Amino acid sequence: MPTPTVAFATARRYVNSTRYRSLDELCGGDPQMQDLIARGKRLIDRNIPILILGETGTGKEYLSRALHAYSERRAAGWVAVNCASIPESLAESELFGYCKGAFSGALPGGMKGKVQQADGGTLFLDEIGDMPFALQTRLLRVLSEREVIPLGAAHPVSVDVHLICATHQDLKTLVAQGRFREDLYYRIAGGVLRLPSLRARADKRQLIMQMIADEVPGQHIDERIIAPAALQRMLAYPWPGNLRQMHAVVRYCCAVMNGDRIEVGDLPEDLMESSAPSAPASTHDEVVNISSASNVRRIAPQAGATDILPRQPGGPLGDERTRVIDALVGSRWNISAASRQLGMCRASLYRKLRQLGIPHVRDQAMPAHLASYAA
Repeated sequence: MPTPTVAFATARRYVNSTRYRSLDELCGGDPQMQDLIARGKRLIDRNIPILILGETGTGKEYLSRALHAYSERRAAGWVAVNCASIPESLAESELFGYCKGAFSGALPGGMKGKVQQADGGTLFLDEIGDMPFALQTRLLRVLSEREVIPLGAAHPVSVDVHLICATHQDLKTLVAQGRFREDLYYRIAGGVLRLPSLRARADKRQLIMQMIADEVPGQHIDERIIAPAALQRMLAYPWPGNLRQMHAVVRYCCAVMNGDRIEVGDLPEDLMESSAPSAPASTHDEVVNISSASNVRRIAPQAGATDILPRQPGGPLGDERTRVIDALVGSRWNISAASRQLGMCRASLYRKLRQLGIPHVRDQAMPAHLASYAA
């Protein structure tokens, strides 16, 4: 057996960590989350193993930490093991430990496994669906007998741990395929908590504000810190990476924003390239047309889009600004279409709008620039 010279990197021990949100904070304004947290509170101190299901990035580890911090075991340790990262050759010694002289190269004093390290506290097995099949048998005995036998030990050692497991996989399918023990599944799935994907959550606005508050400490955060158009884009985005992706996006935006407000141009490329929200249809009976530099009149809604703000040769806005506005008007303020017409990507167009001081939303831009064109 290879020598485990260092403690396994994916196992972590925290006592009373304050870097993660409490169960009440995780509730948010989403009824699904409120119901899930309420059930978690009822389960955590009943000595019932908990299985957390959910897509990658939905916050399974966050929930595990919060459950431990809420439980009666919170004064003891929280030990996490990523089962997908355990080398099969080291898995047994890392989880169950070994005694002095158990094998050539063993540490002189032996080593406690992660199960023993979690004694009195919580053991979190992340990605349990990726645990090697042979190791599943050993884990089942630990859970049923509440004792562990380190490698080279003559007698078992009693352990008292509360088990929380998590996976993004369908364990029932793995059982049917013979890749996961059925008896272990029923042992770990005493209480199942299924985290909703971010695209299905109703409190995305609140989550965005919470994350911005985390990234901009010492300030009172409200929706004024993010431009309405940027917030609309973030709310409409499907977030395939769930909370992990949203956290990364908010950190990026807070790092690159110019001043104290996040604009659409500050959003990362993934969001910039996503489908832009359609501009709402005008509820007015008429739209404004500037037919000459000195005359403003009204035209019927069916008039061509290029007639709304025609280019003014030699106008005060300059050729570049006029060309950009013409492209926006001609595309009915569709950023994707305008960027193609101008021969640039969406991100470059957003930067150009900021440089030229042109609002990218039609309803904001029209009043600001009518006077400039009419001057």
